[in-house]
Amino acid sequence: MKRDNPIIVTNDITLRPWEEEDAERLAFIANNKKIVDNLRDGFPYPYSIDDARKFIHLVKHSEGISKAFAIVIDGFVAGSIAVYFKENVHHKNAELGYYLAEEYWGKGIMTKVVRCMTQYLFENFDIIRIYAQPFARNTASRRVLEKAGFRLEAVLKSNIIKNDVVQDGCIYAVLKDEFENSLK
Repeated sequence: MKRDNPIIVTNDITLRPWEEEDAERLAFIANNKKIVDNLRDGFPYPYSIDDARKFIHLVKHSEGISKAFAIVIDGFVAGSIAVYFKENVHHKNAELGYYLAEEYWGKGIMTKVVRCMTQYLFENFDIIRIYAQPFARNTASRRVLEKAGFRLEAVLKSNIIKNDVVQDGCIYAVLKDEFENSLK
């Protein structure tokens, strides 16, 4: 795996950089209220082809603090996973965010993706902790993280307001040594 242009390949899943020609498929996948309702407010809805093009342009030209990958299954873009490298006193931490096209839900795909990305990050970057912050009510995402080896660190009461509804959030994390031990 090369650090400058990573492509992560398993038997059935590829994680690769976003390409301009992915815009139409991305717009189709991301224009789903069920997905958007579990993401932060910076993610637009409805999600247009222009939103997709802007996102792809942004991630293709971003340096350093974040990396986003298209999740490809059988040659088709199926979702996105991104990592945000933290700074200052948190500089050895990285945050994961992800979503998957609805037609792929419930098939164990995202667990594989999260494990692959976690392994890639620990092997290629000087980080010791990876975490994700799903909404507490998002049991599917919480289960993905648990199956991928992350553990619940905290439930944060009433710390999210999404669609004008106050709700709880969670922090799941895995430490590098814990993850490496799970691979043995």
